Amino acid sequence: MRRLAIGLVGALGTGLAAPAAAQTPEARLAEAVRFETISHQNDADFQQGAFDALHAWMAATYPRVHANLALERVGRASLLYHWPGRDASLAPFLLASHLDVVPAPDPDSWTHPPFAGVIADGFVWGRGTLDDKAGVMGILEALERLLASGFTPERGLWVAFGHDEEVGGEQGAAAIAALLAERGVEAWFSLDEGMAIAEPGATSFSPKPLALVGVAEKGFLTLRLTARGAGGHSSVPPRSTAIGRMARAITRLAARPLDARTEGVVSDMLRAIGPHSSGIQRLVLSWPWLFGPLIEAQLVSEPSTNAMVRTTTAVTMIDGGVKANVLPREVNARVNFRLLPGDSSEDVIEHVRDAIDDPEIEIHVETANEASPVADVHSDAFALLSEVIEEQAPGSVVAPALVVGGTDTRHYVRVTASGFRFLPIRFALEDFERVHGRDERLSIENYHFAIDFYERLVRRAAGAPPGP
Repeated sequence: MRRLAIGLVGALGTGLAAPAAAQTPEARLAEAVRFETISHQNDADFQQGAFDALHAWMAATYPRVHANLALERVGRASLLYHWPGRDASLAPFLLASHLDVVPAPDPDSWTHPPFAGVIADGFVWGRGTLDDKAGVMGILEALERLLASGFTPERGLWVAFGHDEEVGGEQGAAAIAALLAERGVEAWFSLDEGMAIAEPGATSFSPKPLALVGVAEKGFLTLRLTARGAGGHSSVPPRSTAIGRMARAITRLAARPLDARTEGVVSDMLRAIGPHSSGIQRLVLSWPWLFGPLIEAQLVSEPSTNAMVRTTTAVTMIDGGVKANVLPREVNARVNFRLLPGDSSEDVIEHVRDAIDDPEIEIHVETANEASPVADVHSDAFALLSEVIEEQAPGSVVAPALVVGGTDTRHYVRVTASGFRFLPIRFALEDFERVHGRDERLSIENYHFAIDFYERLVRRAAGAPPGP
């Protein structure tokens, strides 16, 4: 663990002088996109130089932040900043994002190359503009602006940028959270990516912009199912083969999904949205405890909403067999479950045993991360975040939500009971498929909106009067 001065951070680059800072926030975001900070499942493929170069560029581009906030490098490439407040008795808060991005395996199909950082047609184009360099650079832009204005926080804040969120965050956010816990940090709240503002038409829930704040995220369980057989020549197959047994197991599992439930986070979300709906939908959503079966039937009818109300089952990998005329002796299938809060890994494993009903199928746990705790929607922290969203996006409906994917917040919950997941960006329906997909882009207007949000949030959360 090292405390880094700005000069040392600059020395971490590739040896080339950092370019002069671009003149606009969107130009700086475009520059950040050009650093190919890609996360790979294989640790041997980690590109240290790309992250070192990005660190050096950040130090040169945001000099006030790096001159005034304490900075530590955690693990290979994660960064932890600290801005102490004047009142040490106030619990600090934590802003989080991540430096890494997913690969872009089909660059020739993009309108603009994924790592070119092109600004065109009112957008910044490139991998990471939505997930999640907009969060990293948006926070830094806001802090640089606050420091330039002479702002000094009453309440301290931490800023954490992990380097491996896209592959689980075990070396980045997990290490940062462990470090904060060792130091006795108990954060008032944390804010990371996860949900956003859905524009009208992006969901069927509300005719108004819907600001969904993730208050929990689903767990992640991967099981390996193994079927064994005698093998041999395909010309004399036995009545039961390893492939046949595995096919039957998968069919039975698909026919027995885990139960759907609308209580908890989903119920809280529907109650928040209900008064802003119209007609019969307003009545139904406002009383989820009464119209539960009707709501549940509607939600399970679409994959995107079905994932909100049940632990999902997805067979993602099957392997076995090496030749067309040879019966394999072993067949494996990987099944991924995203755990609803309230469902444990043990519950799901027992369900799988019952559904398959074949003691000869072996069940092995490959990865198991439980669903996160649920943040309190009645807390002062959630109230403050809701107020800032409403100030920044008048007319939006703020509602708690369940994040069906994973974020670094699952690690930060060890230092705060109020882990929130919200990226202050407006999403149209077409934008959702760009995340981890082709032609990822962020409008310039949207990016300035995010910067303004982070500045407003820090002013409010740090105890100073709200900004203009």
